[in-house]
Amino acid sequence: MNNKLTEFEAFKAMRKYLEAYYERTSSDDIACILSDTLFSSEGETADPAAWQDWIEAVEKTLKEKRHTS
Repeated sequence: MNNKLTEFEAFKAMRKYLEAYYERTSSDDIACILSDTLFSSEGETADPAAWQDWIEAVEKTLKEKRHTS
C-alpha cells in the first residue's frame, strides 16, 4: 500500500481509529481527545491547540523518517 494522505486526511484517519477504540472501550481519555479534535463548521478544532499539536507530531515523524532513511 503506497497511498499518501494529506495532513488533514491523516488527521481524519486518526480520529476514525480513536472513534473505533472508544466504541470498544468507552475510555474517558479517548472521549476527551475526540472532543478536542472535533472540527467545527468554521474549520477549526474544538481545542485550537489540537491541530497545532497534530502538525508538530507530523513534522517530528517526517524528521525521524529523514534521519532513518
